[in-house]
Amino acid sequence: MNASSPITLPNALTLLRILAIPFFAIAVWYGHYWQACILFAAAGFTDLLDGLIARTFNQRSDLGAILDPAADKLLMTTAFILMAWRTQGMTAPIPVWVAILAIMRDLVISFYAFASVDRLSDSKFHPSLLGKLSTAMQLIAVSLGLLFNAIGYRSWMDPLLPEMYYVVAALVLASGIHYFLRATTTHPS
Repeated sequence: MNASSPITLPNALTLLRILAIPFFAIAVWYGHYWQACILFAAAGFTDLLDGLIARTFNQRSDLGAILDPAADKLLMTTAFILMAWRTQGMTAPIPVWVAILAIMRDLVISFYAFASVDRLSDSKFHPSLLGKLSTAMQLIAVSLGLLFNAIGYRSWMDPLLPEMYYVVAALVLASGIHYFLRATTTHPS
């Protein structure tokens, strides 16, 4: 990891993503779903871009290693809370139980990692394939939810929405259990 300068292009993009979160939240809160969808997509693009730049141009930093996942968690937590809470006029709200599962999984993993930082190897908290799949499905669900809220109700959404949220919940639970098992065993998988 290159810790020479904390002000790198990837870190600037990550900070931009963090600064966009309040605007995203305001857009969702006031039912401006097209704007929320565009902000969410832009945040996702900057997430891909900052990682690509950091790897390609060796601009990884200790600050980026903390800021990038924090920005992701802040954005996703904000999306889950608002899309489960501020449901009036929504075509595709996130069920409260799905939001609670997703947020609790992230909180438990984060608290356990923080509390165990001096005792556990860093490799036990690197994202696993199952964790990445869970995160990808959460991103897809939030993106589609925002898009469906923006375009309004269509009858073809009826079977898709419940199934999508069940898949999110199943992956959240499976990846949460996997992280727990990996962190509490002596040999990381």
